[in-house]
This record gives sequence, C-alpha cells and structure tokens, in this order.
Amino acid sequence: MGDVSHTSLSSLPSSDRVAVAARLRDALLGASFTADGLLDLLGAPAYAALARSETVPALRATRGDTPLETLVRLFLLQQPVPHARVADVLPVEDCLASGWLTRAGADEIAATVDIRPYGGPSGEDWFIVSDLGCAVGGAGGIGSREEGVVLGVGGASTTLAGITVRTPVSSALDLGTGSGIQALHAAQHATRVTATDLNPRALHITALTLALSGAPAADLREGSLFEPIAGDETYDLIVSNPPFVISPGARLTYRDGGMGGDDLCRTLVQQAGDRLSDGGYAQFLANWQHVEGEEWQDRLRSWVPRGCDAWIVQREVQDVTQYAELWLRDAGDHRDDPAEYQARYDAWLDEFEARKVKAVGFGWITLRRTAAAEPSITVEEWPHSIEQPLGETVHAHFDRVDYLRASDDAALLAGHFRLVAEVVQEQVGLPGAEDPEHVVLRQHRGMRRATKVDTVGAGFAGVCDGTLSAGRILDAIAQLVGEDPVLLRDRTPAQIRLLVEQGFLEPAE
Repeated sequence: MGDVSHTSLSSLPSSDRVAVAARLRDALLGASFTADGLLDLLGAPAYAALARSETVPALRATRGDTPLETLVRLFLLQQPVPHARVADVLPVEDCLASGWLTRAGADEIAATVDIRPYGGPSGEDWFIVSDLGCAVGGAGGIGSREEGVVLGVGGASTTLAGITVRTPVSSALDLGTGSGIQALHAAQHATRVTATDLNPRALHITALTLALSGAPAADLREGSLFEPIAGDETYDLIVSNPPFVISPGARLTYRDGGMGGDDLCRTLVQQAGDRLSDGGYAQFLANWQHVEGEEWQDRLRSWVPRGCDAWIVQREVQDVTQYAELWLRDAGDHRDDPAEYQARYDAWLDEFEARKVKAVGFGWITLRRTAAAEPSITVEEWPHSIEQPLGETVHAHFDRVDYLRASDDAALLAGHFRLVAEVVQEQVGLPGAEDPEHVVLRQHRGMRRATKVDTVGAGFAGVCDGTLSAGRILDAIAQLVGEDPVLLRDRTPAQIRLLVEQGFLEPAE
C-alpha cells in the first residue's frame, strides 16, 4: 500500500455533504474516532508525534484491523485500506458517491481529505477537515507548494481559539477562516457566524468541518480582508488568524499576506474598528516588523483604530535570519537544490534589508470598541509561560480598564478589593536575613505575572478579602507600622492601581 499524502489538490466532497456528513459523523463516533479514542489507541508518544506530522509511531500502532485502526490509517495516515475493511466501518458507497472517499487500485479505498478529531472546550467531539498531508498547520514543516492548500490545526489556530473572549454574542466574523477552526468555536456562542476567505477551497473545507462536527452552517463569503462585508455590517466578535508571514512575494496563500512587510496585519487591525459593534471584540494573531530607528511599541500603537481600547502582547521575537529559515523550512525549501534555497534565502534578507527590518515580532492583538473619550492602549512584551485558555483573562483585562478609567484615587481608597485566586507571595533575600530584600506577588493562573511590592503593598494585598475598604486597610497598616496614615493614603493608590491593572486584585463589588 502506498502513501497518498502530499498529492496535488484533489476535488472535495460534494455539496450534498450535510446528509452524508451526519452519517459519517455517527460512524466515526461509533468507532471512537475521537481525541480521547486516539490517545487510548496510540498512546501518548505516538499521539504527540502525529501533532508533529510524524506518522511512523502511529503506523506501528495501527497494524490490526479494528474499526478505529482502519479509520486512523485511512484519514490520519492517508493509507489506502481494503474496501471490505472500510465497508465494515463507514457508509462506504455514500462516502464514495459524495467524494469523501475515492477508489485506489483494484480493491482499496483512500481518503480525499484529512479528517482529524479535535476536542472542543467543553468536551465536544469535533472534526477538522484539511487537505491531505496538511493536517498540522503553521511552521511545522508542511512542505506543500500548492498555492491553494488548506491547512488543519496548528499552534497558531489553537492559540487564537484559546485567547478568544467567549461571551454569548449575536454575530461573529471569522476572517480568513482556512479550515474553519475559529468559525467552529464561534458557533458555540454566536447566534450568527460569518466566515470569509480569499481561497474558495477554504470556504468549502470550512463547510465540511462544520457539517462533520455537527455545528450550524456559517455564512460563507469569498474575498480578501473586509471586502466581502457589506457597508453597514458590524459584528460583536471578529477573529482572524491571517496569512501574517512577512515574505518577499505571496507564494503561498495560506501563510503569505501578499502585501509589503507587515501591511496586511496593519490593514486588518486598522479596518476592524469600523466593523465592530459597541463593546465588541476583535482578536488577531499577527507578525510585525522591528525597524531600525523605531520603537516597535510605537509602531503597533499607530495601528489601533480610533474608538478602540487595545491590548497587544508580543510573545516572541526572531532576528531576520531565524525568521527566514523558519518559513523556508515550512515550505520545504530546505529540501530543494541548495542553490535555489540560497536564492530564496537571499531574497528574504534583501526584503528585510530594504525595509531596515532587524527582527520580527509575533503576538496577539485584541481590540474592544469603546465610547470612552480616551481609549486605553496597552502594548507589552510577555514571552513567559501562560495558562490557556485565556479568554476570561482577556475579558477581565478590559473590565479592569473600565474600572480604573472611572476611578480616581479617592474612588480607589473607597473601593473594596479581593486578592485574585491562586496568587502567592514570595520573599526574596539572603538566608538568615531578618527582612527580605523584596517581596514578589506571583499568579499561578492566566498570564502568570509576577510583580515586586513593598511591605505595605504585600500587607495590603494579603488583607484584601472584600470586607474592608482600601482606605480602612491602609489606616490599620499605618497604625501597625507607625506611619502617618495621611501620607500612606497619598502614596499607595498608584500601587493599588498597578495591582488591579495587572490582575492581582479585583474589585469586590
């Protein structure tokens, strides 16, 4: 049996997909072709290897003839399987007629698309459809040169799904939907989901992903950026994992933006403001240039549209050589003729040199439409570990922005606060010293921040349980340490504001 992955783009299952998808879904679930079922069958090492596009461990683990092994070899490993074995598990004739399967050789069946089990946030059994050999998206070495290829689940797509605010909304837009992962998540909390893509093949695959996952159909529209959106349409939630790679040209639709430098990400962010409903969120992954003579934070602040609060987090920075090598390997260019690889590498560095780019940043951009006279823009670097999902953390960040924007120092002193759950205090100093050199508060959830505080700040945070106002707590601390309570009240609100801003304290009311 030959490996049929990484073939040229084939036709996709036909438009009668919904009825057949329902039967196919039932068969897949009946055979435990789920994320949990795969883990039980393959074991953790082989399961993890699949996420890296390494198939040998899974091939070794599926040498039997159980229904689940048959499905793994068919849809995940793209191996032709004898017709009789497939017929024992799936409605094979319906799947052949509608294009989910195709005949391979005299008496074998092959898949036309990759179908990968994907566990939803509440334990849902979903399935992500993608092109053969492209189930794991992102810079994992897909090695495909097909311009219209549609990738499956990758680190970028799961990151975006994890940081997205999941409050119930009436309308959501997945811009550049790809295989439909963000649209699938949005369908769980949005009454109406619109999904757009420049690649019509991606729209077709999104429809397959939704149908096979048992999710409602989305409003699918073809076009670039916000072009498919009517003049007065707005959304409560906009999400996008765009083709953000900064490259010389637009060789690969799934990753290359086709605009100069980071213009695609900038345009996407700047145009999103007019498409947001009041209080609505827009959340993106993006790359941005670090340009000589310019602060990268200032560059990103200039992207934020008027009338929007913003929280921008830089998660990673690569110098231009690392960045070029990463994406050359993604396309498999490192396996080309060495001279051709060198020429492509040179072209990438020429592009960066012409634009005076010294590095490329990657991270998250969240906008929220606001009526505030002075919108809040936070741009920070946070390369440290976090705890996903972060949707509630993002939502809480903007709630705190609203609270602090409306609270002067007097209001803070009159306010009641609680120490957020799972914040611990660490004392740092020399062994045996009577007093610590400094005290650190550390979060064990969400962004997992750490911040230095003085003894008053540490004592204040430790007492905050929502019972007493901040002012009364400070008066008690002043009496305890022998300090003038008026002076303490004057100098402490800035520290309280910082602890609230970074999520260590939350308003109790």
